[in-house]
Amino acid sequence: MRFPSMTALRALDAVARLGSVSDAASELNLTPSAISHQIKSLEQTLGFALTERIGRGIRITYQGERYARDIHQLLANILEAGQRFDGQQVTGRLCISSPAGFATYWLCPHIAAFQDLYPQVELHLISPRTPGDTSDSNADLFIAYGLGDWPNQHVQQIVTLRFFPVCSPRLVNALGGLKSPQELDGCPLLHMIDYSDWRVWLAAADASNVDVRNGIVFSDAHFVQSACIAGQGIAIGDNLISGEALARGLLIRPFETEIESNRGYYLVADQQKAERPVVQAFSEWVKAQLSTPTRTRTDVRRTLKT
Repeated sequence: MRFPSMTALRALDAVARLGSVSDAASELNLTPSAISHQIKSLEQTLGFALTERIGRGIRITYQGERYARDIHQLLANILEAGQRFDGQQVTGRLCISSPAGFATYWLCPHIAAFQDLYPQVELHLISPRTPGDTSDSNADLFIAYGLGDWPNQHVQQIVTLRFFPVCSPRLVNALGGLKSPQELDGCPLLHMIDYSDWRVWLAAADASNVDVRNGIVFSDAHFVQSACIAGQGIAIGDNLISGEALARGLLIRPFETEIESNRGYYLVADQQKAERPVVQAFSEWVKAQLSTPTRTRTDVRRTLKT
């Protein structure tokens, strides 16, 4: 006899517990006809009847009740086994490649919480050559910045970014204040990778007159923000990387306008490596952490001396 399908076993268990096909269908998010089909398929596999028709409905047979009790215990054991899969059982080496900006401003301040949950994991953090590079064969999992286009890889977006200009209070004071985005023309602008972020934001702010090529291009958000905090120019910040600096007053937002970026941070892994329990554990931990509200305090505005 071949092994019965798990879906069919769950269908029988739900009907036996709930007493009706419709209630079982609702619990399992299936149609009533699908539940009936699964039970009929299970009967063919087992070679005996599990249900019998009563009027317009069905009921579990005596044999079906005995079998359903055994199946319910089996499913409970499977669920319990999954619940025992805690941090003590997630082991092995995990090498994570993360852009310096994400690592500095989010991952490094939080990584001890993951290690506390999974103390038997041998954790290694490395940086890629560029924020979107996923070519290092030593890495088990990449936190990559880009548009999400990594072919033949397992890709999950972990945060959507909102972009807005940020600068140091000292620089704004030195410039005599910034009353409108049009006044950015001639100001030192800081760029990450290319000029696209500033170009898109300036278009949204109706300030296309500003020359976006005025400034320095950096390869990583860490470099951009460090230069920005040091008063070297005005940068495009975001709700993740800039959050702590905004909260501490190291950076301010001179303008209200913000845009949703078409770029973001993604978890990227080789299809085989993505199945490893330690990779799945870290992936779920990161997504859970980033699902909470980001600490940006963007509603706070500081008064500047001009």
